[in-house]
Amino acid sequence: MQIRIDNVEFSYSSAPVLNDISLDIDGPAFVSILGPNGVGKSTLIHCINKILQPTSGSVFIDGKDVRETSIKELAKQIGYVPYSANDTFPLTVVDTVMMGRHPHSKWKSLDNDLDVVYDTLKMLGISHLAMRQFNELSAGQHQKVMLARGLVQEPKILLLDEPTSNLDIRHQLDVTKMLKRLSVEKGILIIMISHDINIAAKYADSVILMFQGKIFDVGTPREVITEDNLRTVYGVESRVIDDEGRPHVILRDALPMDERINPSAVMARIRERREREGAAESQPAES
Repeated sequence: MQIRIDNVEFSYSSAPVLNDISLDIDGPAFVSILGPNGVGKSTLIHCINKILQPTSGSVFIDGKDVRETSIKELAKQIGYVPYSANDTFPLTVVDTVMMGRHPHSKWKSLDNDLDVVYDTLKMLGISHLAMRQFNELSAGQHQKVMLARGLVQEPKILLLDEPTSNLDIRHQLDVTKMLKRLSVEKGILIIMISHDINIAAKYADSVILMFQGKIFDVGTPREVITEDNLRTVYGVESRVIDDEGRPHVILRDALPMDERINPSAVMARIRERREREGAAESQPAES
């Protein structure tokens, strides 16, 4: 499956949020979107799943414009787990998760739907909560139930807005490892917004780094998670070390605004690097 984002822009009233976003994301893969608060990460995935309509530009799923796809058909392709788990449903966990099966609902399909729901609850380690009321759960349990509801859609693409935000560190690692595994075993394109740079660095196949409403850098964690990029985008001084082939960030200090590297200079270096890589790939192999 493929997502192609073509010159997408989005504004809330007169306030621009996304500016000239063009990007190809191919799956199956586990992709992390990083960037500070307010750079448009959630807005970008809302444009992908049709919650928002881009001010200009287009989004294509496997070559088809999402504007030409019905919400129900899109829900068979794309699952979505929102950031907030504060919704309170007067339903059991099973009934709440079952809502995710709606795009696949058919006459006499209940038994199969229940099998999918219980298998997913077991995979997430929350089958013991099946008959609990959703609105009686903790924030972390809410988050896992919402994740289960997205997974039971059996989507080709799964969009997650900080799915581990209410989990402790152990469960953050468990859920992220599970998502990485699912991308491989079930052939899903999983795109996860995250604020934990080191978890993204450890598990993501590729990283999209956003800054000021634009795509600042795209590539492997090693290519994107660099000291220069973190200094510019986050305004922090750091040391990036190698951890079994993956970058690991050691934070040092926040920088005053006037000490950040010029973003234009960093973008120029990124373009130069990509041009060098493109030239290297076009060179004929030595015989």
